[in-house]
Amino acid sequence: MTWLVWIPMLFIVLCAIAYVCWNYINIKKLNEGTEEMIELAATIRSGARTFVKTEFLTVGLVVILLAAVLSLFIEKTAGITFIVGALMSSFVCVMGMRSATYANVRTANKARETKSIGETVKVALTGGSISGLGVQAFGMLGMLIILMFWGVEHDSTGGGFITSIPNVSASLMRISTYSLGCSLVAMFNRVAGGNYTKAADISSDILAKIRHDMPEDDSRVPNVIADFIGDNVNDIAGNCSDLLESFVATISASIMIAVSLFNGIKDAILVHGGEAAAAKLSEVSTAFGMENASDFSAVSDKLETLLTRMHLFPILLAGLGLLGCLLGLGYAQFKKKMSDNPSRELDLSTWISAGFTVVLGFGAAAIMFAGEGASVLKLMGFEWGFVSPWVCAVLGIISGVLIGVITEYYTSTDYKPTQKLAEIATEGEAFVVTKGDAVGSRSCLLPILLIGVSLFASGALCGVYGIATAALGMLSFVGATVSIDAFGPIADNAGGIAEACHLDPDVRVITDKLDAVGNTTAAIGKGFAIGSAAFATVSLIVAYVENCYFGEFTKITLDFADYVVVAGGVIGGALVEYFSAMLTDNTIESARVMADVGDAELSKPGVLEGEVKPDYNMCVQLAAKQALKKMLIPSVLAVVIPVVAGFIFGVKFVGGLLVGATVVAIPRAIFMGNSGGAFDNAKKYIESGAIEGHGKGTAAHKAAVTGDTVGDTRKDVVGVALDIFIKTMSTVANTLAVVIRSVRG
Repeated sequence: MTWLVWIPMLFIVLCAIAYVCWNYINIKKLNEGTEEMIELAATIRSGARTFVKTEFLTVGLVVILLAAVLSLFIEKTAGITFIVGALMSSFVCVMGMRSATYANVRTANKARETKSIGETVKVALTGGSISGLGVQAFGMLGMLIILMFWGVEHDSTGGGFITSIPNVSASLMRISTYSLGCSLVAMFNRVAGGNYTKAADISSDILAKIRHDMPEDDSRVPNVIADFIGDNVNDIAGNCSDLLESFVATISASIMIAVSLFNGIKDAILVHGGEAAAAKLSEVSTAFGMENASDFSAVSDKLETLLTRMHLFPILLAGLGLLGCLLGLGYAQFKKKMSDNPSRELDLSTWISAGFTVVLGFGAAAIMFAGEGASVLKLMGFEWGFVSPWVCAVLGIISGVLIGVITEYYTSTDYKPTQKLAEIATEGEAFVVTKGDAVGSRSCLLPILLIGVSLFASGALCGVYGIATAALGMLSFVGATVSIDAFGPIADNAGGIAEACHLDPDVRVITDKLDAVGNTTAAIGKGFAIGSAAFATVSLIVAYVENCYFGEFTKITLDFADYVVVAGGVIGGALVEYFSAMLTDNTIESARVMADVGDAELSKPGVLEGEVKPDYNMCVQLAAKQALKKMLIPSVLAVVIPVVAGFIFGVKFVGGLLVGATVVAIPRAIFMGNSGGAFDNAKKYIESGAIEGHGKGTAAHKAAVTGDTVGDTRKDVVGVALDIFIKTMSTVANTLAVVIRSVRG
């Protein structure tokens, strides 16, 4: 049966990769525009490529070191799968970034040549689809390679080349280390990319809008070019690796939980013995309709068949979701004439992708589970028979879409929260910041309520397996959500290029409209990333608890009346705040240094007059130097914390640590993302002339710029890094769960 699933899913993955390559070739064929546009685009492309290349030298060393540790001391093949995960994540972020740096200038030029919003949207969306489909396709490709080469065996044991730790499952270790490889690269990308882009963005805003009363994206400001590069480094490369990691983590958690459920039933029969074991064997035999209630061998064979179906379902759902994304994005790209309403076209792509995923997901559940009886499925917690995992997946999909809608309401210029934030800017900076904080805090309740209800319902319908399935459902059409999210930075770069290269004002009108939509899609993307991180982290925590059940070990219970668990939870929450402060301090310090250097460039004779070009390369190199210098400690913390805590305090403490960090990080991340998005769009609302008498250059505009500067670090540094922080800690804990239990208990 396994190959009957793997082969079609591999075919879908290869079709998606072929489509990505075709889009990449078509993007490169388009005209780049004027000589000035070509020169600026080449500078952006070169700077982004140089930064990522330098970053990956450090990342590569860390990956090789950790891979060696995994293979030497834990499981021989774990180092290989860890490297596979790191390579898949790295390849996707590089591919996404390169495609975006080709698509940005071509988007601007399409607006220049056609003066058509619809045609311009199509170019930006094509560029974004390379990132989005690449995330889902390559995330699945790595998982399929591992499964096809090694498979999933519930009783596989493994050990390192030097040491052999009892009860290490080779199959689960390969899957968790593949996820860990993706997670580590995502952490480095988010921390370094966030510092790079926001230090450049904040410093260029301070120089242009506050110190010198210059237009946004004015090419006389050297920091502007570093800002263009940063959009690709963080919002494209960082986001790709972030969502790929979430996608892979949910598949991994689903498979690990399936194996753990099997082991739980088997151990209840074999390990404990006595009357309880006999009763359990009789219960399982009866569920399968077997006459001989004592034939464990036959029961085990039937359980293994059910286990196979349970670990194949996530692969099938993810692959069919990728097919849905191909259909949704393909509809938009092959449509003869797109409307002049970008939001409608982008929303339509999302709805088509999600709709196909829902329908195809039902087929996947029927294929895998319809042949099993209700009593058999109840053994694994399926309360509604074969539709149970599908309903959980649909709950995840609905949650993902609704979180996007809620995020749009709180961050878009089309709705009252952002409009009121812009209006209060006439009262001064303090009012802007205070009101923005209120918008961010208010926006937390509904998304978290959705997440909580979905998790509760999924657990009630399908047990712990349902929680992981709900998380995967939310990410099953991640190709579409990342594609539309990537539309934002491409449109933003296009607008910046139009401004910096002095294109006609009507071109800037088109790119500004795309940029405003892109800001909203980016905010929605951040909300989706945070929501998916919540689902993924909870499923990883569930998998962590299940992974501590092997052989003679009793499954741990995270009892919050237990002082060990409470202590871990309190410290986990505090670590989130410390991590947030560290990232904020690093970014503001880098921005301050860059602003002073940029000011020195502007003071050179002829620069402000536009007669002499500033030293762009110096600012680009400075942004890269600051980001790379400050990325290592925050990134490594997420890996080290659960390891140190586990070996000192044990598995219960780590469980509490994960729960505490998750409970604090999710609302904090939503607050950061939505308040930052509202600040950004409130500034743009004023710049559009929507508030009479308070346009660009007025006191209200400068107050909104201050709010935007505050929000920059929130939404593009802290908010997006927090979800990686908790996912990385959870993935590390899963990888080392049995090791910690064996050594420390």
